[in-house]
Amino acid sequence: MISAWDCFHFATLELVRSSPIKQRLVCAYRRHLAALPPEQLPDEVRGSYIQVTRALCGVQPLRGEDAVTASVRKMSNQDADDCAALIVEIFGMMCRRPEIARPHTVVQLQAVERTLPDYEITALNRNYVSR
Repeated sequence: MISAWDCFHFATLELVRSSPIKQRLVCAYRRHLAALPPEQLPDEVRGSYIQVTRALCGVQPLRGEDAVTASVRKMSNQDADDCAALIVEIFGMMCRRPEIARPHTVVQLQAVERTLPDYEITALNRNYVSR
């Protein structure tokens, strides 16, 4: 299962591509945020996420389109910029809080007991090294 942090991370990466802002916004939402339930988010970002969802799904679609396409189509470029900025702000808030931020995987290395013969150079290698 992908975490809420990962969803916003991937959505933010989608928003920095070179395509037009409205296209980036639709892709970021559909691919990474649409399936994310607000309950998986911390309280401090949940309201902002609900605001993003309403902005991106609030328009009644025409035949052959979905609510996201209709909502973004109706937005001005400034509205799309503001919505994208809010997504990035949510991700930033999640990154600043250690209990929310993506957990890091810690790998503990353990010493392996080796004996002296494990480190000896074989006769073939010894001849090559001395040349």
